[in-house]
Amino acid sequence: MTRGLSDLTWPRRTERLLLRPPRRADLPVVLAYRSDPEVARWLTAVATDEEEISSRFLASGTALVVERDGEVVGDLMLQVGDGWAQREVADRARGTQAELGWVIAPAHQGQGYAVEAVRELVTIAFELGVRRVEAGSFAENVASRRVMEKVGLRQEGHFVRESLHRDGTWRDGVTYALLADEWDGPAARRT
Repeated sequence: MTRGLSDLTWPRRTERLLLRPPRRADLPVVLAYRSDPEVARWLTAVATDEEEISSRFLASGTALVVERDGEVVGDLMLQVGDGWAQREVADRARGTQAELGWVIAPAHQGQGYAVEAVRELVTIAFELGVRRVEAGSFAENVASRRVMEKVGLRQEGHFVRESLHRDGTWRDGVTYALLADEWDGPAARRT
């Protein structure tokens, strides 16, 4: 049976970071970096106000905040869902995979925080009992693709002009994934 983030003990620590559920006090910082045009261009939705971001972060049960020395430097998303299955075995596919997402504030990018945080997020996903994690991005989002590769996810798909960007253009998308039995948490922590 798959569990959720609320079933785990928080916070979680990595070498340099602390991961924890978000609090209302985090919202102004999260809104500020998610509203930055260079960040927002890659996100599914542009953050418009604290109330909107509150519903996604505080109520969803899928978000985590990334801290470095007490400062919020980014956020993570882990959404457990069902794997695809034929109807006769669909009950066995419930809660078997997770979608991962991440955002690091521009002032903190380029320091390896995304890789460090996402490695821990993959560990968390597998601790929750999923058998597969996946992450996707626009193909041209090279930074996110590097994170996925450094964490150990493999590219499973490249989809030609399948993603409609808010600027009105169709963009290529990519999907990366990893199975639980392929994950070697301690070995994967090496850079």
